[in-house]
Amino acid sequence: MMNKIAIGADIGGSHITCQLYDLQKETLLDGTKVRVPVDSNAPKELILDAWCKAISLAASAYDLRELAGIGFAMPGPFDYPEGIARFEGVQKFDALNGVNVRAHIQHYFGLNASYPVRFLNDATCFAIGESFRGEAAKFSKFLAITLGTGFGASFIHNHLPVAGKDGASDDGYLWHLPFGDSNADNHFSTRWFQKAYKEKTGNVITGVKELVERFDQESVIGDIFDLFGKNLGDFTGPWLKSFNAQALVIGGNISLSYPYFKSVLESSFKNQQLQVSVIISGLQEDAALSGSAHLCDDELYENLT
Repeated sequence: MMNKIAIGADIGGSHITCQLYDLQKETLLDGTKVRVPVDSNAPKELILDAWCKAISLAASAYDLRELAGIGFAMPGPFDYPEGIARFEGVQKFDALNGVNVRAHIQHYFGLNASYPVRFLNDATCFAIGESFRGEAAKFSKFLAITLGTGFGASFIHNHLPVAGKDGASDDGYLWHLPFGDSNADNHFSTRWFQKAYKEKTGNVITGVKELVERFDQESVIGDIFDLFGKNLGDFTGPWLKSFNAQALVIGGNISLSYPYFKSVLESSFKNQQLQVSVIISGLQEDAALSGSAHLCDDELYENLT
């Protein structure tokens, strides 16, 4: 049945990726992945047109009205239940601030107001996707984090995000919580590596990949990864304990450099008498696509906290 097929959409600052997903078989459909570039500083019409183009291309072999719906893995700030963008002062998608994205999508495709167009935080969608299709699927309770341009997090129990109870943070996120001299987001993102490298060498890097490439030539890079791993373990450990998590799932671009901070992270957990499985996402973007498509599962969506 076609209405078991949903569209997952992952919104990035420079692109949108869409793919069809079979909710019954819990699998992405081969040959339907589409990536369309997006300028996050463009006028709203251009941004929305790019998003709609990607949806249209991914679902080109189907009638949208016969599908289960469209789910968006969307960065914040965003009013997820109402589908309204709240991007203000975040250097991306400013032109969409106050726009009802759900209504625009429905109108663009001639869909009625009851057609499912649903939104959730991108890190949370990543975590939901991991709970269905990733290595973490064997665990009922875990913390998932994404390490990249920002620090995303989601507490998951039986496929559902948890917030404000059972040892999870009040809003289910961790990025804004205090750590070190500022907050977690400033310590567990690309910005931290850029700052640490510049402080130690006076030189500038664009991303963590450069540090990996230079690792054997510059001993200071090992020190940077060691500090990052210790900080990450010291910060996440208490939350893993309070939530009684069975695993920590790590995604995002920085997760690809995990071998460089693995031993220090594990040492931090050991010092905290914490026994937890550390899983590096093998799905990455596919987890966000899967999780966003699962928003079109009415039962799951209605049970979101």
